[in-house]
Amino acid sequence: MHELAFPLLVGLILIALAFDFLNGLHDAANSIATVVATRLLSPVRAVLFAAFFNFAAYFLTIAIPSLHAVAETIGKGLIDKDVVTPAVIFGALVGAMFWNIVTWLKGIPSSSSHALVGGLVGAGVAHAGIEGIQWSGLNKTLLAIVLSPTIGMFLAMFVMLVSSWSLQKATAVNAERTFRALHLVSSAAYSLSHGLNDAQKTMGIITVLLYSTGNLHGEFEVPHWVAISCYIAIALGTMTGGWKIIETMGSRITKLSQHQGFSASLAGSIVVFSASTLGIPVSTTHTITGSIIGAGVARRASSVRWGIARNVMIAWLITIPASGLVGALFYLLTRLF
Repeated sequence: MHELAFPLLVGLILIALAFDFLNGLHDAANSIATVVATRLLSPVRAVLFAAFFNFAAYFLTIAIPSLHAVAETIGKGLIDKDVVTPAVIFGALVGAMFWNIVTWLKGIPSSSSHALVGGLVGAGVAHAGIEGIQWSGLNKTLLAIVLSPTIGMFLAMFVMLVSSWSLQKATAVNAERTFRALHLVSSAAYSLSHGLNDAQKTMGIITVLLYSTGNLHGEFEVPHWVAISCYIAIALGTMTGGWKIIETMGSRITKLSQHQGFSASLAGSIVVFSASTLGIPVSTTHTITGSIIGAGVARRASSVRWGIARNVMIAWLITIPASGLVGALFYLLTRLF
């Protein structure tokens, strides 16, 4: 157990909630890019819509407590919870927030999830060496970097195919009306899955902080006050919106129709809900990007701006090492005090 003055504990929790807020702001594009790009909802209505369903994920976890498996992976499945210190948590959060701010200012849809993973692993290794790494949790997280956008892409193509076949006899007007309604529902599902998976990452950080300082008694599980605080923070961040990233996600990769927007959102929500069930802190950014590409390719491959997609993928590759390096540096900085 590591002793920490109460004001410092509160300060670290507030920093974690600030990261959660930034996560919502940075990843607002995940939830609303398709509905904004297709003009299904105005930008203001879209962020309110997404924020509502981000927060609604809290009630889903009350009904199904097992859906908090992602928080356990972050809290004890990447770095051994017994070697985590408040300094490690500080380094992890600063590393993740630094990378989020840089990519947000540049309009690059990088992953807040993997920025946090990188920050945590970087600070953890700086503190305890590679012996502190929980390889089973880290390996499944790294594998998800490749699998989540790939599965999202093929699922979106499949949904495009099935839905096109199902409505082949419908008139253009009826088909458009149907896809507008389906797109709204699928976007709500994706916002719900986004809140479910992403808010839990901050829950895991706060929970392991409480554990390491002796403020969590009994089993390693997320306290209710931590859960609701994280859902509120991510919902408020989503309401603020990240407009540069929304532009990249919604229109610069490919131009979306209501049909494509529905297919991308549905495919993305299936992947993220599945990952949450398995306790995998998947990147919602990677998932929806792959799904948008799949929906574009299903129409025609030339409709995808592959240069933009390539730049996004490069950002994915450097997110974990970049945030890990910053996390390690800030951990080492705390050693000076």
